[in-house]
Amino acid sequence: MGIPVLLTGLALWYASYFTTMVWWEIRKLFAWLALPLLAAAVVVVLWLTVRWIRRSAGGRYAVATLGWLGGLAGLALAVSWLVYGAYLQDRAYMGAVEIVAEPVPGLSARAPYVVGKAQAAPHLGDVTGEIADITYLPDSDRFATLVERRGWLAGYEVGLVQDIPLGGNSRDQQRCSFDVEKADARLGGWFTHNLGRKISAQKRWVRFEPGDAYVTCSGRVPTVVVPLKRQTGFLIVTERPAGVALYNGRTGELTITDDTLTIPGPSYPLSIAARQREATAAVGSFADWWFERSGWDESEDGANEGNEAEFTLRYRDGAGNSAYVTPLTPQGEASSVVAVSTVPTRHRGSGLAPLTVHRLSPTWSSPKALVALVKAEYRDVCCYNDDRVFEVVPTGGSTWTATIGSEQNIRYRVEGRGVVDGREATCLKGADGTLIRCAYAAPGSPEEQELARREQEKQKKPENGSSPGDVGDLGAYSPEQLAELHRRVSEEVLRRLKASG
Repeated sequence: MGIPVLLTGLALWYASYFTTMVWWEIRKLFAWLALPLLAAAVVVVLWLTVRWIRRSAGGRYAVATLGWLGGLAGLALAVSWLVYGAYLQDRAYMGAVEIVAEPVPGLSARAPYVVGKAQAAPHLGDVTGEIADITYLPDSDRFATLVERRGWLAGYEVGLVQDIPLGGNSRDQQRCSFDVEKADARLGGWFTHNLGRKISAQKRWVRFEPGDAYVTCSGRVPTVVVPLKRQTGFLIVTERPAGVALYNGRTGELTITDDTLTIPGPSYPLSIAARQREATAAVGSFADWWFERSGWDESEDGANEGNEAEFTLRYRDGAGNSAYVTPLTPQGEASSVVAVSTVPTRHRGSGLAPLTVHRLSPTWSSPKALVALVKAEYRDVCCYNDDRVFEVVPTGGSTWTATIGSEQNIRYRVEGRGVVDGREATCLKGADGTLIRCAYAAPGSPEEQELARREQEKQKKPENGSSPGDVGDLGAYSPEQLAELHRRVSEEVLRRLKASG
């Protein structure tokens, strides 16, 4: 019997991928069932005690009472732990959460995720594979697309990194092809073509989420980046970052490293950042958590359909730092955005990255209400043909940015500053950020100052001897002035066409 058992143990140890998955599931199940199993053991002990008392003393009623009490106590302990254990798990993730009243640091707007997704397929050329993942790379302000090769025993085919500017004419693209003979593995592949199996062979007991992985191109060399996770805890099991796996698409070489500063993209698992944000429901007491009276939720009103949370955005300070950013609404029926959470996309060490909840003052209306407001206040630019309002994302302080256009061409952006004096302050700008006009400029904002400067220039023109109808030398106009002149001409033409009709 010893030899078969030994051979079985060696086989299981060699099957690192299988044993890792089984171990992860057993640890999660044990965390939930540990106390219920203990309660069951207590019930068994009590039952055996009851039988002994019955045989020795013959006290039937006392024995029955003791048995029922033991069973009810065990059941109560099991149910209580299943509920309270979930709260304790959220509290474990809350250890890295900080709630502040300071405004969100300035963030740079980017092209909407749905635009990056829509533009990937038309730019793949003669690639026959299927898109596996699309990720925004904040360091280079580009979208990366990872394409799987068709077939059961195949890996990836190509990586595509494309420039989709928010205001500008650049359409740079970079394609890097995988060597299908040397690099023939992928996440979720079959047998020896499974990249997860190769990762487990090098570093056992770590796992990953396929949605966290992405591709980068260094010249013609593609690299698949897979942020890794590990489990911690006994009765309360949580996940922590565990480095990054780098798969070379030309040589098939796999490297696992903890040095994440040189990686041209996010290295902190997005799935852990999302779990930390969800855990903010446990910011209060157990009663508040149970009755959903504390914490925040992501906005799920449909305005940001396809990408409602963990927006990857760059900070404006130019230091190359970036964060996963999520607008938050209070628990319950309220849909206004009252806070914004941020988690760094890079983090050193094996602990949780800090999640910061910035309370907003002033708050925003709900994203869905903001989309309706944009359509109502800027009807001349939104929305015709295929144009629509895309993501409503935080861009620092209490400001938000919504983009207007089609999936192939972003034309405008609307920037808001929250509810000021009972009214949502919004301004229409070109895709490149050039101010066009404001429906309501917040007092003291840069937009209000710019509009005041333009008004002063208009008042000075008659004093210089030019007639009201004389626009002067167009070459001397700034881009902002030309945009304003173009708007006024369009409105006048539209007014005359309506009058003649």
